[in-house]
Amino acid sequence: MATKPPKHDIDETRLHLSRPKKVAVGVPAVLHALQIANDQMGVTRSVQTLMRVNQKDGFDCPGCAWPEEDKRHLAEFCENGAKAVAEEATVRRVGPEFFAAHSVDDLRAHDDWWLGQQGRLTHPMILDEGATHYRPISWDDALKVVADELGAVDHPDEAVFYTSGRTSNEAAFLYQLLVRGVGTNNLPDCSNMCHESSGSALTETIGIGKGTVSIEDIHEADLLIVAGQNPGTNHPRMLSALEKAKQRGGRVIAVNPLPEAGLMRFENPQTARGVAFGGTKIADRFVQIRAGGDQALFQAIGKYLLEAEERDGGVIDRAFIAEHTSGFDAYRREMADADWSELVTATGIPETILREIGEEVRVSKSTIVCWAMGLTQHKHSVPTLRDVVNVLLLQGNIGRAGAGVCPVRGHSNVQGDRTVGIYEKPAEEFLEALDREFSFTSPRAHGFDTVEAIRAMRDGRVRFFMGMGGNFVSATPDTAVVEAAMARVDLTVHVSTKLNRSHAVTGRRAVILPTLGRTDRDRRGGAEQRVTVEDSMGAVHASRGRLAPPSEDLLSEVAIVARLCGRLFGDDHSQAMGTRSHRGDPERGLPEHGAIEPHDEPVHASRDRANVPHADWHALETDYALIRTHIERVIPGFEDFENRIQKGRTFFLPNGPRDERRFATVDGKARFTANPLEYPTIPEGRLLLQTLRSHDQYNTTIYGKDDRYRGIHDGRRVVLVNVEDIRRLGFAADEIVDLVSEWTRPDGSVEERRAEQFRIVAYSTPVGNAAAYYPETNVLVPLDSVADVSGTPTSKGVIVRLEHRR
Repeated sequence: MATKPPKHDIDETRLHLSRPKKVAVGVPAVLHALQIANDQMGVTRSVQTLMRVNQKDGFDCPGCAWPEEDKRHLAEFCENGAKAVAEEATVRRVGPEFFAAHSVDDLRAHDDWWLGQQGRLTHPMILDEGATHYRPISWDDALKVVADELGAVDHPDEAVFYTSGRTSNEAAFLYQLLVRGVGTNNLPDCSNMCHESSGSALTETIGIGKGTVSIEDIHEADLLIVAGQNPGTNHPRMLSALEKAKQRGGRVIAVNPLPEAGLMRFENPQTARGVAFGGTKIADRFVQIRAGGDQALFQAIGKYLLEAEERDGGVIDRAFIAEHTSGFDAYRREMADADWSELVTATGIPETILREIGEEVRVSKSTIVCWAMGLTQHKHSVPTLRDVVNVLLLQGNIGRAGAGVCPVRGHSNVQGDRTVGIYEKPAEEFLEALDREFSFTSPRAHGFDTVEAIRAMRDGRVRFFMGMGGNFVSATPDTAVVEAAMARVDLTVHVSTKLNRSHAVTGRRAVILPTLGRTDRDRRGGAEQRVTVEDSMGAVHASRGRLAPPSEDLLSEVAIVARLCGRLFGDDHSQAMGTRSHRGDPERGLPEHGAIEPHDEPVHASRDRANVPHADWHALETDYALIRTHIERVIPGFEDFENRIQKGRTFFLPNGPRDERRFATVDGKARFTANPLEYPTIPEGRLLLQTLRSHDQYNTTIYGKDDRYRGIHDGRRVVLVNVEDIRRLGFAADEIVDLVSEWTRPDGSVEERRAEQFRIVAYSTPVGNAAAYYPETNVLVPLDSVADVSGTPTSKGVIVRLEHRR
């Protein structure tokens, strides 16, 4: 197989600007995606691979979690999906010879772009204490190092287990079982940093931490409010769904501090209209809101609806409110007391416009609110999302066609991982079912979320860290604190497909366990295996890769976790599948297996054998259908799991609010909440910074140097600032400055953090607001600045000042 040369670090001196785009996708997007695919994979491999993305007999895109319709296009992928596939299916390789040539210090000196461009990891590697280079290690020895370190902790809570959103349901279910078998609920995940605020608000108000709409609801909605979200870059396939809604007469209101090309006009490359006739205007109204002003916007809408109801009647759904909700009177009083002038101050939107938006909601027959990180990463994000729910409840827009809440998730299985148990605060019902299935007692004490895990590592309370995918060091806030915290850990372990910064910022020792990706063929037990994922709307389907793996002995995530379980807990053939024999259970219709040899390596018993999960780990490693049977027994909604994913079928998990207007809240009803208005105040001479992605980026994976929709090329260290702020603060466009964040602690002291050498770009942002890319600006986000209730880092609300370079 031909290999490709590595790329070099981004040269910021070449950065140049062009006019921001007012249209997204189209032929340029296709050409750009194909260019990257060809660069990473070559022409033949690109065609063979891309034609299998999101197909019923193919693999799930390793990018975002936007759902597919039942009828698939021949090319069922977007520009950024093609980039994600190309990154994983690249023919570049990172083997032992690469690590021999590059010390850890050398790797640490490179940026995330360069590291990611080197290629796929091929061999287990270990960094010994005091060593300068990683060295190769066998799978048996690598897993023994991991198991021995876990066995040496004084208490299970000294171990932390992180999960990325790309992990399959099967691997995630085994992973959480391993962690609870060790004796802890320390299961932080990427949800803690993105949609935890959504889960907190929705669970409290409607009884489920997920959205309540399907892709068909998007198509049928009369009004879609897309708030704090940039689908043109982050979820491009969503634009096709919005286009279909527009063609059926729906309207779209875009709410965002920055104008985003994808919400202006969409040129669908799969239609003649998109290629040759100018595409489709998406947003009927663009609301350029001040960062953090979204709660005030939804309070303004609610106040308008209630005033219209009092004046004219027939505006709110009184029957729905009476039968299905509680707390309405307190909410109505809160909105009666809300001051229009303060709502204007908080949003930066004139009262006349706020009332016009309220009128659009009033006349809508069915309304959906979609949102992403722009709403979830503020201190007051949970109250903001409660007020989103309040507006929808007023008109009965939960549990009917074309209406509901739509938090748009990022990673392709981040929602599924949470469904199958990746959560630091598990429900008692889940733990009881898990205990019955595996004949042990799970820990009940809540574990660390992501921020709490970093604090514990910083304070020396964690000896072991394991990351199942992801790039923990670059994805988390307060970069300098995180890097110092990781250095205090005895052993850091990363299960990864590609090189990233977390492999260069390590504990005293470090292990890299390379793994199969979504695109790779996974052949175990003499048969090709498949995994499952859950999309952003609660639908589950199978995924099966077809490419030859980067190396012959590469293990899947499932195999890695199963082998660790075997070492820690011992293979228990008498307890396989919760039955007397691993050879099958005719009454339950379980598949029968031939003789399965136990693991060659000795069992590493780190805990009392009377209280570890019991299963035939080797059988689970070689037949993923057995894992799905365990999931079926433990988690409601997965009944007849194996049959329901046959032939590319998709099935929906139960959703009480959507399916039957049933709300699993404290009082069994959807809950109106009265939330005092909150919004950021910006000190004189300062700006409110939001971190965001460029177009050539997906989370911490950097595909290229450009953000062409915003007109930024060949560089990433930029800060987008309103031209009025540039003049007022005494700076000049194109000037190189330092960014200094200021955070006031509860005791009144002020902490500062610095990010150096950012170029000022004059841009259309609200006065007082600024924006810059992460992970470069994660260093500015204070670890202890988190959203109330959810604990999500406040990455969209960072107070900064600009400083001239000396």
